[in-house]
Amino acid sequence: MKTSVLTLVRGRHGHLVNLMHGLNAQSQRPDELVIAWMQPEIEHDLPATDFDVRHIQVAGSALPLARARNLAAEYAAHEGLIFLDVDCIPAPELVRCYRHALAERAGLFMGEVRYLPADAVRVNAAGTPDFDRLDQLGEIHPARPALDTDAPVPEGDAGQLWGLSFALRRQDHLRARGFDEAYEGYGGEETDYAWRLAAAGVDFYWLAGARAWHQHHPLYRPPYPHFDAIVTNARRFRARWGRWCMGYWLGLFREAGLIDWSPAADDIVVRRRPSAAEIEAARLDGAVRYG
Repeated sequence: MKTSVLTLVRGRHGHLVNLMHGLNAQSQRPDELVIAWMQPEIEHDLPATDFDVRHIQVAGSALPLARARNLAAEYAAHEGLIFLDVDCIPAPELVRCYRHALAERAGLFMGEVRYLPADAVRVNAAGTPDFDRLDQLGEIHPARPALDTDAPVPEGDAGQLWGLSFALRRQDHLRARGFDEAYEGYGGEETDYAWRLAAAGVDFYWLAGARAWHQHHPLYRPPYPHFDAIVTNARRFRARWGRWCMGYWLGLFREAGLIDWSPAADDIVVRRRPSAAEIEAARLDGAVRYG
């Protein structure tokens, strides 16, 4: 099965370069890379590849994640779709593992992602990442299972989908009608997509062999820079599915006195927005790997 790797970019040039170096080092390279640019200019100072690279620009001043993912899938030339976040460096077997899994059965496959501290990435003169170093430094998120097999492991909870690394067949993406582009900015669109897939009868699997490492970037806990988008998108999810998503973040907003909300509530009451001082205080130390 031929495969397209899809990634979204806004202001992460260095991370994109490392992702492309990782794709160049694959035991089975992808048939193409589709880059959806959520910024005014396409950057061409990128590593050379022996697979096709397609560039598309995504309109919208907010962070149009759902629209960008849909456009990347629409422009992809192949049946196998590998969604890989620009912050990720793929391990050499990632494409091979996803390709094999997609050829064997339909479903959504979620690769293992390990989180890196700042300044973890080293590349040699040819641009190949030091994968042994990444393996030593990478850490599994505590909310994710530590898998002891490279075989697909069924996952019954569609809400486990995180958009950093996953793959599915184009026909299943279309069966779910893609991502809901009414979601703007950070949060909610991935969970909504997962529920749309589950409603369409798509099964979910973990796939440890499709490993990637998440490159460090500045983090906020709570994610106050995305306060407005999280509230708006959580409301949209609740209106569609009758339950809340992003409850952890909403709980932290409530504890800070920004909103009135509970898991049993019908709506979110915004009391105030975070101040500039609160946003700055929420920025995490560079040693913290995940929010």
